[in-house]
Amino acid sequence: MYRKSNYQKSIKSIKKEFANIKPGRRGFLIWRRTAGEHTSKIGHMHPAGHRSGMGYSPSGGRRPPGRLWLRLKKLGCYLIIIVLLPYIITVFMNGPSLVFSSKVDDTYVNVRTDAGVLEMPVEEYCIGILAKEIPANYKKEALEAQAVLVRTDIYTKIQEAGSNAVLEEKFWTQQKMQEAWGSTKYYKYYNKLKDAWKKTEGKVLTYEDKLAKVPFCRLTNGNTRDGKEAVGDGYPYLTIVDCPEDIEAAEQIQTVTLDDMDAEVAQCDTAGYVLSVRVGQETVSGEEFRNTYQLASSCFTIQKYNGKLRITTRGVGHGIGMSQYTANELARDGMKYEEILEYFFKGTKLKEVMQIVQMEKDS
Repeated sequence: MYRKSNYQKSIKSIKKEFANIKPGRRGFLIWRRTAGEHTSKIGHMHPAGHRSGMGYSPSGGRRPPGRLWLRLKKLGCYLIIIVLLPYIITVFMNGPSLVFSSKVDDTYVNVRTDAGVLEMPVEEYCIGILAKEIPANYKKEALEAQAVLVRTDIYTKIQEAGSNAVLEEKFWTQQKMQEAWGSTKYYKYYNKLKDAWKKTEGKVLTYEDKLAKVPFCRLTNGNTRDGKEAVGDGYPYLTIVDCPEDIEAAEQIQTVTLDDMDAEVAQCDTAGYVLSVRVGQETVSGEEFRNTYQLASSCFTIQKYNGKLRITTRGVGHGIGMSQYTANELARDGMKYEEILEYFFKGTKLKEVMQIVQMEKDS
């Protein structure tokens, strides 16, 4: 059999102390002595008019007799130890930064809005970003993975620009959420996103003890892109990842028709996304062409058709980092948000943002 720990013995001792106390007449307590000791009542009057063993507290009020007073103090010490023990163990095992992680998400940030620069809680701001960037009806594990990416990106911007940075990322206000979801679904979806934020409280994605670059897109063409080809060196965790479920999505293939122009795809990357397009005598990047003509994806083909220019896209977004659609499918298969992030960002680690802040200060 296992030996009882000191913690278990403390619990047993407290129960024993409580067992020795029972209510008496007129609301007084009667202390039940152990074997060999006589039983006395608090409130029994001696001939001299003093209560037996009755003491006085520093504030002038009466206090229990000496032995009972000592036992009550001992009981109080046990209770303090029990309350503080989980805290002490947490700090010992994980460091003090873990305890204070929630304070980070309670801070305020400066955000640019249509009404100017406003100061708002980082939690409210980031939930607004979540609402704008990912379907709220996705599985909670996919939303939790997205929450980590949003938090990582926001603190990267704060770290780069300083605590007085004005954040430019667009977000949905609660009014916009109600307009988008309808009043019947608003509370359900808002609380779902808030739960995802709380579940991952303080968590950020890191690589070699630094905040990682964490792009995401709605839907790939079947594979994510190689980071070196898409954004340059320094991101070895942004690799080509298979996303076969994306191919089956309803939005996978879309077609738009433009007025005829002299344009053709000049270069594509390994995953099939356009790196550059020749337009007349100029060459523009695939992303620039996509944004100019509001294409769904930067994976596209250009064809002449009936005197027009027909552009067929595959996927939704730039194709780098996490595919939200595949993340949701992985969540359906039972993956936790930690596993989803590892699937898309291999070699990264989840850490408390306070740990990263402290490392930056120490360096």
